[in-house]
Amino acid sequence: MLTAITGGYVVPVDGDPIPGGTVLLRDGRIAAVGPTGEVEVPADADIVDATGKWVLPGFVEAHGHVGVLEEGEGWAGDDTNEMTDPNGARLRALDAINPADVGFVDALSGGVTSVVVKPGSGNPIGGRTVAVKCWGRTVDEMLIREASVKSALGENPKRVYGNKDKTPSTRLGVTAIIRDALTKAQDYRAKRAEAASEGRPFDRDQTMETRVQVLDGELPWCQHSHRADDIATAIRLSEEFGYRLILNHGTEAHLLADLIAGKAIPVISGPLIVGRLKVEVRGRTFRNPGILDRAGVKVALTTDHPVVPINFLVHQATFAVKDGMDRDAALRSITRNPAEIMGLGDRVGVLRPGLDADVVVWSGDPLDVMSRALRVFVNGREVYHYDEERGEGVVVDPFYSEPIGG
Repeated sequence: MLTAITGGYVVPVDGDPIPGGTVLLRDGRIAAVGPTGEVEVPADADIVDATGKWVLPGFVEAHGHVGVLEEGEGWAGDDTNEMTDPNGARLRALDAINPADVGFVDALSGGVTSVVVKPGSGNPIGGRTVAVKCWGRTVDEMLIREASVKSALGENPKRVYGNKDKTPSTRLGVTAIIRDALTKAQDYRAKRAEAASEGRPFDRDQTMETRVQVLDGELPWCQHSHRADDIATAIRLSEEFGYRLILNHGTEAHLLADLIAGKAIPVISGPLIVGRLKVEVRGRTFRNPGILDRAGVKVALTTDHPVVPINFLVHQATFAVKDGMDRDAALRSITRNPAEIMGLGDRVGVLRPGLDADVVVWSGDPLDVMSRALRVFVNGREVYHYDEERGEGVVVDPFYSEPIGG
């Protein structure tokens, strides 16, 4: 596939905007980005005239439940939490994603082309997260890579197991579950190494193997934490065991912005467009992302779909700008930053030669709520367009199309 998107206002994100720019897509990758006339367009390329429009990389949702918490399906489509075991490290979101979830269609309509799908926050340790593209027949075709391990502090796990009269029913218990699990993983790692050095067989344990990957720095730890005290606990645990911490939600992270920045801990902030429906989110403010960014924290925004519909990711950026976040920083918070935070920066998040050809043509500035995604390319293939006459988006049906590489 060879496509040239020409004449648009190109926003690479990691470089200055290019008025009248061209983005060349070849075989699923970005081949060139530059001013129209300086980018050589092959004669056999399909031309997309983007004159008067904006061209950006596909947005990246760093924390969502698309495909594992299917909309309108009730219990049958809810595979978010395996709430029978507080330590679910061996569980994988990859095994529960339904590509037919309408949430993926919504994602494309909002210019979101990649999402990190995470287990829910009902368990102290919820399982492995996975980054996928928002179009495909099977999750294997959509796969970018497994991304992290999800963990939760605060109200959710203590409520879930407290209602069962089981541990953990308090913050003490939640933290103890996590600490015990990681201590046992340290012991498991030592015994595994000893067995290997002696040439002895060793019984592997998938739960332990996942925890060891966290301890070894192969997978970061995505910590659901809203309140400032829970954020402090998350930091304490990460320093005790030496793993890479990513704060998820961080509702009161702005209260500790200097501390978080000083420790170079990234924050996936949000969702912002929600009510204060439980105690730990009473401090929710649209000012949070801007305060964090100005303090030097790397910030990504999240809808926590379906808590907020995933196509509203860009609107959260708009509201953050309205309440003080730098405009360019807000764009980075839904493109480059989430990609880098989740270890996907070599694939998505900016318009750069060599990266995946995930490109969106917008009717105008995407931070203007009146703008809409007109054409969406995933791995160089147009998979969505907005039909002006019908007044609705049209998605290419992946089950009746040639698959694209992931």
